[in-house]
Amino acid sequence: MSASSNGKPTVTKAVLAYSGGLDTSVIIPWLKNNYNCEVIAFTADVGQYEELDGLEEKALRTGASKLFIEDLREEFLTDFAFPTLRAGALYERKYLLGTSFARPVIASHQVAVAKAEGADALSHGATGKGNDQVRFEVTYHALAPEMAIIAPWREWNIHSREDALEYAAEHMIPVTATAEAIYSRDRNLWHYSHEGGVLEDPSQPPPESIFGITTSPEEAPDEGQIITIGFEEGWPVTVDGAQMKPVEMVEALNEIGGKHGVGRIDLVENRLVGMKSRGIYEQPAATILSTAHKELESITLDRATLHYKDLVAQRYSEIAYDGLWFTPLREAMDAFVNVTQQPNTGEVTMKLYKGNLIIQGRTSPHSLYSEEFATFGASDLYSHADARGFINLFALPLKVAALSKAERE
Repeated sequence: MSASSNGKPTVTKAVLAYSGGLDTSVIIPWLKNNYNCEVIAFTADVGQYEELDGLEEKALRTGASKLFIEDLREEFLTDFAFPTLRAGALYERKYLLGTSFARPVIASHQVAVAKAEGADALSHGATGKGNDQVRFEVTYHALAPEMAIIAPWREWNIHSREDALEYAAEHMIPVTATAEAIYSRDRNLWHYSHEGGVLEDPSQPPPESIFGITTSPEEAPDEGQIITIGFEEGWPVTVDGAQMKPVEMVEALNEIGGKHGVGRIDLVENRLVGMKSRGIYEQPAATILSTAHKELESITLDRATLHYKDLVAQRYSEIAYDGLWFTPLREAMDAFVNVTQQPNTGEVTMKLYKGNLIIQGRTSPHSLYSEEFATFGASDLYSHADARGFINLFALPLKVAALSKAERE
């Protein structure tokens, strides 16, 4: 890879991860003007729905030579979302990582397009303050170390979304963002996120107008809805007894959960780059599946395995959040998770009611729960008197320490 006199790489053809939003719409002409290169746009369909309408015409009109759109919804769920679900990963107590693992799947296919098209550079629209720049670029480095990486937000003199709007107006680039609706949004099957604008003040509630796929709990139906989720070895497979493919299932649960106001979270998170940021997330299907999965594990996993798996889940969430998907550590963690999920087959029934998920029951052919053991009544399997010896041994270190302390004093 050669470099020009100004230190920039000499690029003939770049593939841009393109959403059609404000940033990437501006980046296409900027790349052409600043690198004098051909720009190919790449869009991954991970569940953006109407956001994909008219995208090819828009990309070509703003200067791209062509646009590739690939339907990655099935892969996104089966290879990224569901493994993260089985791991129990939850970043900073709330976030089900919808954007985090979307970036590696997008970037991996962007790399494939770049290689097929003979490109020598990869580009993205992530800002220099966000996590997505890391997620995109660590994937680029893992899968295409020979290619140049162009991150316009780290190079250009556009310093805000207001500046980007001015650039778009000057170059007659059609965008839907306005100074009044300046939110940064990301939508896929697993969630719908909202950042920026008035949301940057964490002391203020989010305006109801920002929500796109969930009903306000106050406006949700007055009658709750009962649903049952079935799992096989930790993989979600049925809703109310009906077999469903991953995309079909998540779409159905997003609709059901959204109608009942389930899955809204307001999170102030610690970004990888070192600052805190506030995001509003709508994740109805992900919340339903995550809650059901954890409830099923409560009866299928023994105490030691469940507690250790929670430790792994914490680390797994950090790896996914940081974009380190294509790493030996994540693969090794999946191997551990696969073993823990072998008995995790069964069903969980919940009631959805005004933003709440209320557990109604859990069943599994591998359940470790024994009513005969758990009962407070008489049992041939367990004698209350046996507890005395157990407690004496369990407390022995404390007793010895206390006696030693008393003797010294």
